[in-house]
Amino acid sequence: MSNETRANKRGRVCGYIVLGLASLFTVCVAAQIFLAGLAVFTDPSYWRHHEVFVRIFELFPILMLLFAFIGRSPKSLHWLSAAIFVLICAQYFTAHVPGAGAFHPVIAAVLFWVALLAAAKAKRSLVPQQN
Repeated sequence: MSNETRANKRGRVCGYIVLGLASLFTVCVAAQIFLAGLAVFTDPSYWRHHEVFVRIFELFPILMLLFAFIGRSPKSLHWLSAAIFVLICAQYFTAHVPGAGAFHPVIAAVLFWVALLAAAKAKRSLVPQQN
């Protein structure tokens, strides 16, 4: 197998991993928003689930960035992965700094949007463009 063929195969595999992680991350953010809604409107004990669940997927953006680099994905996908990580850090900041909490749900909405963009970008990078 030639080096070019190996690189193409590695790029596709990494691209599918990034697509999977971005898609799963998007679903997890939606679940987080749902858990927050349960805590606010149903039972405050759901806050614990909200706090614990994030630990499952908070490192996905780092894995996305790693596989985007390994697979030589478009630079925009690198930036989207990094932006998601920064937004997660901002979520921790807003959750623990008095007065910053009002930004927490706004950042969650932005996280969802950026994760959707990352998944779409990963998918576009895998599918050959039709003319």
